[in-house]
Amino acid sequence: MSDKKGSSFAKLAEPFACGGSAATFASIIIHPMDLAKVRMQLFGQLNPGKPVPGFGTILTTMIKSDGISSVYQGVDAAIGRQLVYGTARIGLHRAFSDKLKQMNDGKPINFGMKALSGMASGSIAVCIGTPFDIALVRLQSDSMAPLAERKNYKNVFDALTRTASEEGAGALYKGLAPNILRGMAMNVGMLACYDQAKETVGKLLGDPMTNGPALTTQIGASCVAGFTAALFSMPFDLIKSRLMAQKADPTTGKLQYSGVADCAIQIFKREGPVGFFSGFSAYYGRCAPHAMIILLSIESITKGYRSVLGLN
Repeated sequence: MSDKKGSSFAKLAEPFACGGSAATFASIIIHPMDLAKVRMQLFGQLNPGKPVPGFGTILTTMIKSDGISSVYQGVDAAIGRQLVYGTARIGLHRAFSDKLKQMNDGKPINFGMKALSGMASGSIAVCIGTPFDIALVRLQSDSMAPLAERKNYKNVFDALTRTASEEGAGALYKGLAPNILRGMAMNVGMLACYDQAKETVGKLLGDPMTNGPALTTQIGASCVAGFTAALFSMPFDLIKSRLMAQKADPTTGKLQYSGVADCAIQIFKREGPVGFFSGFSAYYGRCAPHAMIILLSIESITKGYRSVLGLN
């Protein structure tokens, strides 16, 4: 009886444990790209009118001035974020998709249902993981501020506690609205599109997928998912970064942006439509490898998980 309960729990936990492990692994690998992406997105806000440097320039400048370890600033917050947000968004999507498939008599669900699962799981995960997202952006952007305005956070927990004590607990959920939109767009672009692309690529390559997709199918589908994830979520990610990084004016006490709509309008007026895709090269360079690493590694992690725990 206890063995059955343990097996049932292990099966229930599978998408969360495997999804969180894959997301954390991928986040550690691509962290320098994520750091460059955030800095590129904030450059236009801190240096209006100046051309945004490429991510290669940003990273080499950081290494020259602060050493190789500087490109891993905020990695503890990135790990904490993925352990919470990554685990929830991937695990919930798999759980929702499996339930929808079960309700569809075991037949594959259509893209609309996959997208619905992606949006639901993405929005829930964002509500859980936003404080870590705030800490990550603060840690990554702090050294860009003038010396007198730097917070010099020690680590993710210092960033979380100081932000809450100095600006109120609500500050940990600053930018929640665009973050929810980004999470929904990211999950649809990455997970729902991957599930759909996996079926399409599998048919094109003649992959029966009886024991899971072949490596070629996984690579082709993950390439598609990496691009769609970046394309769908980039504008929301930019707005989210701007809102999360803003600080009150020391003289007036007012914030630069009053909300999502105001931030979007100001970006459009100052930087034009292309401003919403500022730093797209770094964002795509981060999203595509991140998506591919997650989607490729999760298959192997899941097989290992099932083998170790004796699951079918």
